Amino acid sequence: MKVFSKVILALVVSCAFVASATAGTLEDVKARGELRCVVTTGLVGFAFPDDAGQWNGFDVDFCRATAAAVLGDAKKVKFVTSTGKTRFTKLNAAEGDVLWRNTTITFSRDVNVKLTFVGVNYYDGQGFMVKKELGVKSATELDGATVCIQTGTTTELNLSDYFKQQNMKYEAVPIETNDEARSNYLSGRCDVYTTDASGLAATRAALPDPSAHVILPEIISKEPLGPAVRQGDDQWADIVRWVLNATITAEEKGVTSANADQMKSSNDQEIKRLLGVEGSQGKELGLSDDWAYNIIKQVGNYGEIFERNIGTSTKIGLARGLNGLWTKGGLQYSPPFR
Repeated sequence: MKVFSKVILALVVSCAFVASATAGTLEDVKARGELRCVVTTGLVGFAFPDDAGQWNGFDVDFCRATAAAVLGDAKKVKFVTSTGKTRFTKLNAAEGDVLWRNTTITFSRDVNVKLTFVGVNYYDGQGFMVKKELGVKSATELDGATVCIQTGTTTELNLSDYFKQQNMKYEAVPIETNDEARSNYLSGRCDVYTTDASGLAATRAALPDPSAHVILPEIISKEPLGPAVRQGDDQWADIVRWVLNATITAEEKGVTSANADQMKSSNDQEIKRLLGVEGSQGKELGLSDDWAYNIIKQVGNYGEIFERNIGTSTKIGLARGLNGLWTKGGLQYSPPFR
């Protein structure tokens, strides 16, 4: 009888473990009524709080797009700030549900850190910024420079590789946040600031006199930036992947926040599937039929998100370049909604 009881107990524990293991992030977010999104501590144009504490930016809008898809309301987001060192720990410790934070996809992060990257929302590369008064025109002139560099990032390794290849030396000034980098750079503690070129443009735009600083022409690495989720939850990974794809497809098809309602009557079958008029994509993801419509209506398509936050009409002033649609010579490309 005791043996039988032990067997029953073991089965109960086993079933409880399986139930826990299969309980996914989607259910957690729905039960909580709020998406927890891991972002940077502050980078103008990408993720930063304004004077009223309202978060804005390119990555922030993708957080909101995810909330719109899952909860039907782009405002239901809690922003979890992180540094280069803490971002993966916070995600894997379930302090956040998804990471939308200028993060490079690499082999080690995908395999060893146990993350699942689900797409590229910004194609970037590492560069250098210096004060114009130094008269430096090229990164090949930086021998002996002091360089501000964020710890826990791919830029550390890229910097070391580049200086070795150029047979140059440098002194690293380690920092953890963009604010720290900016203050050290402005105070002269470092001659150079290196990070992704988009981050340099954002940092320069926030300086007292942006025209007094130059971003050098060399791009020394590939930095595909994209969202990540924890490994082992395929349904949640699919949702975040298709949130990004929905914004790209919407731009390609000309569906915007302004015309999303009108486009529901389009004769284009892919637009109908995208907006939930036809097909079962929402049900297959575990979401409502209008999940992608909610993204586009409340946040916008990829082009709207880009131009509003970091495009040529903003103080960041980034051209689409590689981040243009594939139909316009860029790399942004979504699989079909079929």
